[in-house]
Amino acid sequence: MSKVFSLALGILAAIGGFVDIGDLVFNTAAGATFGYQLMWVIPIGVVGIIVYSEMSGRVAAVSGKAVFDAVRERTGFTVGLSALLASEVVNLLTLAAEIGGVAIALQLLSGLPYRLLLVLAVAGLAVVIWTIKLDWIERLFGYGGLCLVVFAVAAVKLEPDWGKVGNGFIPHIAQNNTLLYLYFVIGLLGAAMTPYEVYFYSSGGIEDRWSAKDIGLNRANAFVGYGLGGFLSLALMIVGGAVFLRHGINPEHLGTTALGAEEPLGKIGLLLALVGILFAVGGASIDTVFSGAYNVAQFFGWEWGRYRNPSGAPRFALSWLVLFVLALAIVMTGVDPVMLTEYAVIFSAVALPLTYIPILLVANDPEYMGRFTNGRLANTLGVVYLVVIMIIATTAIPLMILTNVGQN
Repeated sequence: MSKVFSLALGILAAIGGFVDIGDLVFNTAAGATFGYQLMWVIPIGVVGIIVYSEMSGRVAAVSGKAVFDAVRERTGFTVGLSALLASEVVNLLTLAAEIGGVAIALQLLSGLPYRLLLVLAVAGLAVVIWTIKLDWIERLFGYGGLCLVVFAVAAVKLEPDWGKVGNGFIPHIAQNNTLLYLYFVIGLLGAAMTPYEVYFYSSGGIEDRWSAKDIGLNRANAFVGYGLGGFLSLALMIVGGAVFLRHGINPEHLGTTALGAEEPLGKIGLLLALVGILFAVGGASIDTVFSGAYNVAQFFGWEWGRYRNPSGAPRFALSWLVLFVLALAIVMTGVDPVMLTEYAVIFSAVALPLTYIPILLVANDPEYMGRFTNGRLANTLGVVYLVVIMIIATTAIPLMILTNVGQN
């Protein structure tokens, strides 16, 4: 049982990172727009985030250094500060969107006013972080988010054309509306490899006191957690193609996405979908706010960690409280959380190389890693995905502009 619980970090990182508010809508929208033609993108994204996370977790376990420790040491203060500022802006936008998603899920479940629920959501998440140990936070939100498996059941019950689903795993370029298709390709890859989930994952490994003997656990977390996230993303795309494309519906709202489970499974499917969304987006909020606080504390050399009480790491505690307040201020303006997440995904794709490259360098440095440096396969995949990341970073904003953020 303890081994099952020890996988909670990877599951929370996957549920709260691979399947957050943006992915819930974005994957469903990809299915609603192009059917099953974009299925091939998700496995590429899954392998990419596994490569990135496994390296980050291994570096944390062996050297005791999280992502922004490595960034500061490898890039220096000036370049590292640029990476930090870019990451914090993206984290803040993402956190605001996730808080909005929590409030939307609560509103759909309770019918209470949205703005009231925004305040209650932030207050509730802050209380959870302040009072509950990290390992139990991981379990609560990680396993609660497993209610999203209802979308996998719904995908099977909808009985899609499995031949077309299988053909969707063959990489190709759509002939109809190529620019929009490419925007979804870049968006799906960017959403799969969002950096904040790796910041949280590597820092969480240090919080959980990983050492070199936990490298196997790190790999299990990366493979199981993100593999599960990819499986759920595929299910969402199938639901999008089987339900929303057939009815000509654009699932641009979180509540619409949940309705995809209601058609084949009735009200119980809708309820499980909403509960799963609530825990997934709540977990993403915790991932993101911790990531932001971890990054600042690690870069400036402050005491940090959820296991330290606020008096033992006051600047770390103040950091995540300030991030919550700023995010609440953003979302209280009435900005659409889903649209905000799409912008955050695109901008995070642009910033991704700033943290990926230092981790790749440290994972190959024997002074840090000893005999646990990257092997041949890890290096090959690391370099391949460096090329993929650079392509994503250079094309994301032009495609966003040309497609009007995917609206064309």
